[in-house]
Amino acid sequence: MVGYQQMHPNYLASTHRYSHDSGHGTESMSSRSNSIADIDDQALEKDEERRQCASDPTRNSQNGVSSTQRPARLDAFYRFLLGLTRLVPRPLLKIMRLFHDMVDVFILIVGFILVLSGIVIYGGVFRGNNIYNGLAHSIKGGIFFWYGLLTLARWMGCFAEYGWAWNIRPPVGMVSSRKAKVPSAEFVESFVIFLYGSTNVFLEHLAAWGEAWTAQDLEHVSISIMFFGGGLCGMLIESKTVRDLLNASLSPWNASQDQQPHKDQWSPPKTYSFSLNPFPGLIILLLGMMMSSHHQHSMVSTMVHKQWGTLFVGFALARAVTYILTFLSPPSSYLPSRPPSELITSFCLVSGGLIFMASNKDTVAAMERHDLNAMFLFTLTMGWTAFLMAWEMVVLAIKGWATKEKESALHASPGTLA
Repeated sequence: MVGYQQMHPNYLASTHRYSHDSGHGTESMSSRSNSIADIDDQALEKDEERRQCASDPTRNSQNGVSSTQRPARLDAFYRFLLGLTRLVPRPLLKIMRLFHDMVDVFILIVGFILVLSGIVIYGGVFRGNNIYNGLAHSIKGGIFFWYGLLTLARWMGCFAEYGWAWNIRPPVGMVSSRKAKVPSAEFVESFVIFLYGSTNVFLEHLAAWGEAWTAQDLEHVSISIMFFGGGLCGMLIESKTVRDLLNASLSPWNASQDQQPHKDQWSPPKTYSFSLNPFPGLIILLLGMMMSSHHQHSMVSTMVHKQWGTLFVGFALARAVTYILTFLSPPSSYLPSRPPSELITSFCLVSGGLIFMASNKDTVAAMERHDLNAMFLFTLTMGWTAFLMAWEMVVLAIKGWATKEKESALHASPGTLA
């Protein structure tokens, strides 16, 4: 045996187990640690194996990867980064990772706020007491604008791990327990509506603080109360506890029929596996109808409000079509079902949110001063909406392509860092 090993020096290198193959492949996902320390240890092991493969061409061929696929500059760069991570204390590294994740989430919203602030400063609007009107239209319209972008992202398959992409929610074995406990998208929509109504009740009279209440102030407060109650109804509908309590009157019958032939009739309906909550769409439908006939100080302002009010009505009708399609053909896959009506909902929300932001007093006054009618704003917004939706599709498609390229590279070269 010793003589054979001397004649074949690569025998041991081809039969021993690599450092990344520690025999833990059969463990359950819940028993594996995802801490920063484990990730760093795995990275160090992979880096050591890559250096061994670089010095031994035989091992490169055994892994199915040629030495030309691992440039020396790239290896040196990886080693430099690993050296930096070893110098940083692990608690500080965790804080840096948390900060990076937070920036990654909020960078788009921060960029949107910066662009909007630049437009306001460059245009010289929202001065004096008009700042309250400008903030109200910008914040509320911005919420609907991002609501539309998120709705389009749901249609394209984002948040599928939460069951938000009109698909079946993956079980705990496929996703983490934290993701499995995330509430439904309709619950989040209802909570946002509830939060808006509960806070905006006290802000409607802010622009005329200390003055007498007008009929228009009472109209705005009534809308906030509608949001408050409608959002609360939507959250109660999404609650499994409330659903079980509503079925409590049938519990004695269910217990007595366990061994009877009618046991199948006591199984939960298919509609329990997904959400059919009409309240978010209903609240926005009523808001659109109210704003379409909301009295304004000028004809241009009235037409602009009617435009985004009609678009919100279109969103509600398209969402109703989505629920009808979902009821007739419930989701049966973990993959996104992509109902076509959700494209209409996202378009109406994005365009309606943009026109909502532009319906403030200063912008309407500037339009009247430059002899611009409401149709000019409408056509401009429709073009930008179509462009933004196309851009979002392209960006998410590029993300999917990059994810596939990363996975193929990891399968092709086990020694490459993730």
